[in-house]
Amino acid sequence: MAALREVPRAGVHRFASTETTAPVILDIELDSGLATPIVTREGIQILDPRKRASRRNHELPHERYRFHAPKYDRGPLHPVQPPPSSDPIARDFAPGPFNLPRLKQTYQSTIASDIMTMMYQHTPPGTPDKPERIRLREWDDSSPYMKNRQKRGPRGADVLFPLEKPIDWRNIPEIRAVHIAMYIPQAKKNFDHIIVGRAVLQSISGVRPTVTKTKTSVAQWGIVKGDRSGVKCSIYGNQAYEFIDKAIHLVFPKIKEWKGVQGTTGDSTGNIGFGLDPQDMQHFPEVEAAFSE
Repeated sequence: MAALREVPRAGVHRFASTETTAPVILDIELDSGLATPIVTREGIQILDPRKRASRRNHELPHERYRFHAPKYDRGPLHPVQPPPSSDPIARDFAPGPFNLPRLKQTYQSTIASDIMTMMYQHTPPGTPDKPERIRLREWDDSSPYMKNRQKRGPRGADVLFPLEKPIDWRNIPEIRAVHIAMYIPQAKKNFDHIIVGRAVLQSISGVRPTVTKTKTSVAQWGIVKGDRSGVKCSIYGNQAYEFIDKAIHLVFPKIKEWKGVQGTTGDSTGNIGFGLDPQDMQHFPEVEAAFSE
């Protein structure tokens, strides 16, 4: 045993007894990293991928190694999660924004905070919630014909407004869409008025408008159902901000005796409407440029 203690322990040694010894297992590899073959230019030419691809009888599928986003979102606990919408490989990826309208910058810096200030309602902690107003009335059980009927609207002339969540920093009102419509009664006698109105509306909005038709007949005005009476279009996103910015800063200041937008306009659910006279349309820069030419 004294002889075994004197042996240097360079590796891992296991001894079953003093007579038989196990093989030595070294911790350090004997092969050196410098012994790997050196890649030369001749070796690269031998393994030319272009020649290898040209010798194939069938092409490999182009999207074999491409990641495909899952078609459906199966919840946060599913092992395969869809990439975020900001990822170009996502199915709902939308490039942009490519421009930032001036009115949108003003909205983020000024208007949004003003709306928050106007809509703020202080409620001390511990204040009980107000009972929810009954929007729809139920039928009583006085008659068997009243069972399983749909609920009735409010009593009287009250309008059934849609349900709205209280405004907070998550859902500050923004401009979602702008709907433009032009009524041209002269189009009944001369269809050229429709062509001119459509060209004007397309120039100021950047969207191809559609022709509208009358839904009912009015004998006093000489209107027949189905006659083409105007044009309309809808713009969304940055185009809507650009149009409102153009109307506020270029069109409204040039209108003589402009009375502004009435405070009673709209339907109290976020929709606001205003109208312009035919002579006011020439203040749009696109129409004004055509007049100057």
